[in-house]
Amino acid sequence: MTTSPLDLPSIALAPKVLLHDHLDGGLRPQTVLELAEAIGYDELPADDVAAVGAWFREAADSGSLVRYLETFKHTVAVMQTASSLERVARECAEDLADDGVVYAEVRFAPEQHLEDGLTLDEVVEAVLRGFEDGTAQAAGRGRQIQVRTLVTAMRHAARSREIAELAVRFRHRGVVGFDIAGAEAGYPPSRHLDAFEYMRANNAPFTIHAGEAFGLPSIHEAISFCGTDRLGHGVRVIEDITLPGGADPAAASFPDAKLGDVANYVRDKRIPLELCPSSNVQTGAVASLAEHPFNVLARLRFRVTVNTDNRLMSDTTMSRECKVLVDQFGYGWSDLERFTVNAMKSAFIHFDERLAIIDDVIKPGYAVLIG
Repeated sequence: MTTSPLDLPSIALAPKVLLHDHLDGGLRPQTVLELAEAIGYDELPADDVAAVGAWFREAADSGSLVRYLETFKHTVAVMQTASSLERVARECAEDLADDGVVYAEVRFAPEQHLEDGLTLDEVVEAVLRGFEDGTAQAAGRGRQIQVRTLVTAMRHAARSREIAELAVRFRHRGVVGFDIAGAEAGYPPSRHLDAFEYMRANNAPFTIHAGEAFGLPSIHEAISFCGTDRLGHGVRVIEDITLPGGADPAAASFPDAKLGDVANYVRDKRIPLELCPSSNVQTGAVASLAEHPFNVLARLRFRVTVNTDNRLMSDTTMSRECKVLVDQFGYGWSDLERFTVNAMKSAFIHFDERLAIIDDVIKPGYAVLIG
């Protein structure tokens, strides 16, 4: 047998696991246009598919998380009815499956979808129906995927405890965890301790957006005060790692790296990092893909995972994110398999379910590609 080439079509065939993907950041441009027309929303910055897609990508390329987040005004505006939420979730599941994703946790903030009178429960129910339909549609084409949901609270608002209760209420119906998201500066995760304590009291997992726009202090708070199970992005843990002068970020090893207390804790406790390479450059969390610390963290054996964050804004897919890393850091199939297994180990479903996907889907899939 021969090894498959590490090109985009081959990577698309590889089984992939996605832990950090926003529902309102992954709409198809065509869907944005059609939903806007259906409700009379006239604030879109363009009126054809190509121009809409280009606008989202260019607007998100500002280098500012705050500016990046402004693009969601338009996607959230067209996701205010049960039918629109179902459609977006259905298409999300289908698009991920078509890209070779076999397990995904897709997050969204229910509190942002109440403008037309839906309740929080009705919002979640609509999204779960959409994921179920999309999964079935994909299966009909021979594409197998499991999609689970994380419900997110907005860190600038005051509904995090209510959203945490929502997560627990739907925990056996497809919601597997809780998250906080939004602008980090000025909104530390410790403001939401009540929500995190509620999740822990109910033995329910959660992740926290930290270490993206704001640095090491947000990571420290997320792990030390809030007890997060994963770090949403967490890319700026690199600020607690000292490399020898002139170290090449693409090197195969970093034997003289010095880790600080926070970095050591993250690595020792195997706290997963939900890294999103393209998005991290767009929001200014890192200066460029060449300088992205993904490789440093991977070579130092942090539990790194590859993610899309927002497929519309970054004009990306899981396959493209993997290809970016292959091109930048020279990774092979065994590296991509390790990152995929890292992600599956870190999923918020039960141990036996995680193991089954690793043993029955991921490892056999990569065995064929490796040859």
